[in-house]
Amino acid sequence: MILGIVNQKGGVGRTTIAINLAACFSRAGARVLLVDADPQRSALSWAGTRDDEPPFDVKGNAEPTLHREMPALRRNYDIVVIDGASRLDHATRSLIMASDLVLVPVQPSPYDIWATANTVELIRDGRKYNNKLRAAFVVNRRITNTVIGRDFIMALDAFPDMPALPTPMMQRVAYVETAAAGLTVIEGAPRSEASREIGQLAEQVILQSRELAA
Repeated sequence: MILGIVNQKGGVGRTTIAINLAACFSRAGARVLLVDADPQRSALSWAGTRDDEPPFDVKGNAEPTLHREMPALRRNYDIVVIDGASRLDHATRSLIMASDLVLVPVQPSPYDIWATANTVELIRDGRKYNNKLRAAFVVNRRITNTVIGRDFIMALDAFPDMPALPTPMMQRVAYVETAAAGLTVIEGAPRSEASREIGQLAEQVILQSRELAA
């Protein structure tokens, strides 16, 4: 499976999701490659802060030819996770074309949903290249003990071909603290709610990949 994580809006948590999902897949026994396709090199910087090697391989590739290079990149891996950039350009288009499944992180605000409209259109264009391409929203940084408002749900309904995965990621300090230490939450806070919810999200992604293979 090739999993792309993309949204043109900044600050939605693409790298946090990419790193922690990659760790979950690796913990489950998969051979995992994380491709940092963001020119800001956030995932590579994270890997560089660690005292030891990450539990998965990390490589940089922010080129608009990523989809052409993917067959060679994925050769020795079961799962490739691609951390995209906060912009829509040829490199992002290439990332989408390279992917089997695209996750679009959004914060629980209708404004965030509206800001992702161009990202959704790029994914729809990608389906012209790959008609099996799947995509889904991931609600991120939801504040604990609050409900997602009606306006947000209505905004999601504007994209009927883009379901939201059922597990939202809450706004938790564990994600920030472990990232600062060069760790993932399943390494640095294995018994935390953050570790539990990222594990659930990983299971939902695997379920999507099995449906793709069916």
